[in-house]
Amino acid sequence: MKPPVFWYKPRSLRAALLAPLGALYAKATALRVARQPDFRAEIPVLCIGNINAGGTGKTPTAMALAMRLGDQGHHVHIVSRGYGGRLDGPVQVDPATHSAADVGDEPLLLAAFAPTWVSKDRARGVQRAEAAGASIILLDDGFQNPSVHKDLSIVVVDAVKGFGNGRTLPAGPLREPAAAGLARADALLVIGPDHARRAFQPDIPHSCIRLDGQLDPLPTGMPLHGLPVLAFAGIGHPEKFFATLKSMGADVVRGEALDDHQPLTDSLMLRLEAEAKARGLHLVTTEKDAIRLPDSFRPKVITIPVRLSVQDWSALDKKIAALG
Repeated sequence: MKPPVFWYKPRSLRAALLAPLGALYAKATALRVARQPDFRAEIPVLCIGNINAGGTGKTPTAMALAMRLGDQGHHVHIVSRGYGGRLDGPVQVDPATHSAADVGDEPLLLAAFAPTWVSKDRARGVQRAEAAGASIILLDDGFQNPSVHKDLSIVVVDAVKGFGNGRTLPAGPLREPAAAGLARADALLVIGPDHARRAFQPDIPHSCIRLDGQLDPLPTGMPLHGLPVLAFAGIGHPEKFFATLKSMGADVVRGEALDDHQPLTDSLMLRLEAEAKARGLHLVTTEKDAIRLPDSFRPKVITIPVRLSVQDWSALDKKIAALG
């Protein structure tokens, strides 16, 4: 489901009418996060979460942190709820045997960077990862979930969208008021182009550091400059992907914005393929969407991977090192 436009308008009658429901949602979240954790691991648990509903860049952040911590000598494991997958877990993701329908699309991507566990019960997933030899755990999402003690929490935010109208669901895009979330966070990672990051200047408590980063597309081996494409994306904000393609020089004749994690059924892909052929276009999608492609369509679609680059990791490195 696409987010309502009024979530990102400073003033809206619909937002004002829904504000009482948003206040109730915020209260419920506050009560939930105030609970004592059900489980505390013997090793550090780093949560990569968000305050906004929807995509903000958590998966690229988990990839980047897994690589960085691995290079520093840590045995990194990742624990995810496996949104969109049918398996309750805990189960270690095996890309050779599991599909997105089994474990979700994001865990399949993450499994290429570190051992990844899917578990609807986050505490059990952390227990299994710890027993399997992890020296540090990245908890993918779960910032508002109190089941596991978090030694360090990173809130990821899209610089372009920011915190929207600043209201909580359903009046706005927030799972909790930004001030409340940032008060619990150890770091705020702002992802976006330079101009958007400069413009996004929320109030941050002294205990919370700010990191700035951007998502950079990786070379595909196929020149995109001037290439006419039909782009499709089922991510939190598909328009960001379309903008990335344009910045790479592609001629985005049409962009098909799908729902986040939307299944790429044969009927949908046949429709897109027929349109692309009729108009002389190339099909292009994101790395996360490519995981969900039917096997017969994988050779027919250009995939654009992106990776997170952070201007300066040093402040976060210090916080992680202090965990022991």
